[in-house]
Amino acid sequence: MSTRPPPLPGPNRPAWRADADDLLPPAQEASEVTEIVDEEDLLADEYEEDDDDDEGHGFWHFLYGISSFGVSLLFHLAAMIVLAYLTVPPLARPDLATVEAAFSPMIEDEPVEVELDENISLVQNQSLALFSAAPSVGESADLQGSAGPPQLDAQVLEQTRAEVQVGELTIEHPLASAPTFERLVEAVPDGEFKGEPRAIIDNYQQAMDRIAQELMWKMDRGPVVVIWLFDQSESMKDDQQEIRDRVYNVYAQLGLLGRDRRGWLTTAVVSYGAGYQSHTRLPTGDIEEIRSAIAAVPEDSSGREMMCQAVAQAIAQHQDYARSTKHQMVLILVSDESGEREDNRQYLETAIAEAKAARCTIYVLGREAVFGYPLAYMRWEHPQTHDIHWLPVDRGPESAFVEQLQVDGFRRRYDAFPSGFGPYEQCRLARETGGVFFMLPSLESSLVRGEKRAYELEIMRPYRPDLRAREELLRERDRYPLRSIMWQCIYELDPLQRPELSSQIEMRVHFSPSFEQFVRQAREEQVKAKNYLVYLARVQRALEKGVHHREQEADPRWQANFDLIYAQLVAYQARMWEYMASLEAFVKNPKVVPLTKAPNLRLIHWNVTVRKQTLTKESGPYIERAGELYRLVMENHPGTPWAGRAHGELKRGFGVDFVPEYRTIYPQVPEGTKLVPVPKL
Repeated sequence: MSTRPPPLPGPNRPAWRADADDLLPPAQEASEVTEIVDEEDLLADEYEEDDDDDEGHGFWHFLYGISSFGVSLLFHLAAMIVLAYLTVPPLARPDLATVEAAFSPMIEDEPVEVELDENISLVQNQSLALFSAAPSVGESADLQGSAGPPQLDAQVLEQTRAEVQVGELTIEHPLASAPTFERLVEAVPDGEFKGEPRAIIDNYQQAMDRIAQELMWKMDRGPVVVIWLFDQSESMKDDQQEIRDRVYNVYAQLGLLGRDRRGWLTTAVVSYGAGYQSHTRLPTGDIEEIRSAIAAVPEDSSGREMMCQAVAQAIAQHQDYARSTKHQMVLILVSDESGEREDNRQYLETAIAEAKAARCTIYVLGREAVFGYPLAYMRWEHPQTHDIHWLPVDRGPESAFVEQLQVDGFRRRYDAFPSGFGPYEQCRLARETGGVFFMLPSLESSLVRGEKRAYELEIMRPYRPDLRAREELLRERDRYPLRSIMWQCIYELDPLQRPELSSQIEMRVHFSPSFEQFVRQAREEQVKAKNYLVYLARVQRALEKGVHHREQEADPRWQANFDLIYAQLVAYQARMWEYMASLEAFVKNPKVVPLTKAPNLRLIHWNVTVRKQTLTKESGPYIERAGELYRLVMENHPGTPWAGRAHGELKRGFGVDFVPEYRTIYPQVPEGTKLVPVPKL
């Protein structure tokens, strides 16, 4: 197809078609046209014949072909170009000139001084009355500014309302289109969600409310079976009763009181001590049956808590039920102890593997672990003999292995200094299965040397214990020389792991009221104290080999461990010097006190205590150095158990004294009377 556009109509040719008769010229005009055509043909023939001879006449043919108007146009155009060239002057280039800039000095504005009215008061409620001090538009105001609030034209307002109809403005929340929390939880792949190893609560009410919320989130994905696992210890009876009374509230919050909805949440009750017991034949949704099962939890007098074995067994027992009924599994462990240490070491990872295989989430209602120590002690008075017993309770430590000295300068630790975290095994169970460890901070009245301390979560975050498996931590220990040295120093002074050292590193703290026996006991203890001093000095030198490793340690927790242990080793040597000096001073100048006091008190023994006053100059350098190290711990680790422990050591002082202890005289228990056995917690 040709791309040339069609020809446009000429100036003397109409664009539309005309009749053939209209286009024919008159006869005279036709003859003239014929003659002109004949002449043009003759001329053309002549030009064609003489073309080779007359090629030089082409320019004249051009002039001949154009009209007079074209010639005139060309002539005038050339003339204008010549005149324009002659009349336009050339561009003049200005000479370059040097310009020097001069800046005028800045004139500072004078400060505006405003005198404030001392009677001005803060406005509480803003209203149109605030404008009363300004004149209204279109009105005059006096100097006192007594004009009223601005007056608006009501007619204009009515007209505006009639012309503009504005509907109610609604602004959508920026997260309105975001997925719900339940959907986010549902989107988390199984096995990749770590739990919360530390959730501080004030009481069981808060714990049950939080558990109800957790169950509600799970029920968004499907029905749930809950396994309540109770510790059979005597100390747990009050806790079991409180939970029993609050089970109804949990079901009420979840809206499961109706018989037709019980299948959404079924409950099983089991317990453990030295053995394992199940108190529901099958998981049930009957609240009264659940409460009766909790009340049936017995007391185990063995004092053994096989916690990890019980967790694994409870999950295995109900796994088939959960699978066949398509229920999610939740296990709630309720205990005030951390369980038998041997059982924990052997079966902890087995219990975690069992829970992960069954996709069982574990929640723990427990107590705060003792700082760096596996035991706490409960004071118990015998109901017949009235003797005082300190009953050991497994409640720690917060880490996989003890990271603090197990002695207090005189003997093994008997304090219950709080760590800020739960026991290692229970926190690991909750964390690895996506659950929560609920830490009840309530301080039991019978807890020996217990303290109620609250540590801020953000401050404690860098000091969290490592909750990885024990085997992994052991394999990694040799990679950190500082930690290896510290573990060795702790082991050298641990009477729990090395019972053969107890007689050498544990000093006597109770002395006979008889002076003769006191002297004999004092001489024996002075010899032990000298040997203990040598032993402490040797451990200190071993720890000092890790000073340069302390500078390379990146973990704040292990930095704090080193700082506190170093200060304690120096301080305990000062106490041993004072211990020997105080014994010698008492032997040379014994205190005289009455053997009995009214109404029926009797001197039982002399107790060792600490004080600020010191007796010997040999302890001076140790006291000065220990004070510096303790203050360094408080400065570098404020708001932590390490700082609290250092502050407590400084507050105790380094001197040693002996104070008398009196007790009530009770009637002798008749011979043959069956005594109540000392409980095992």
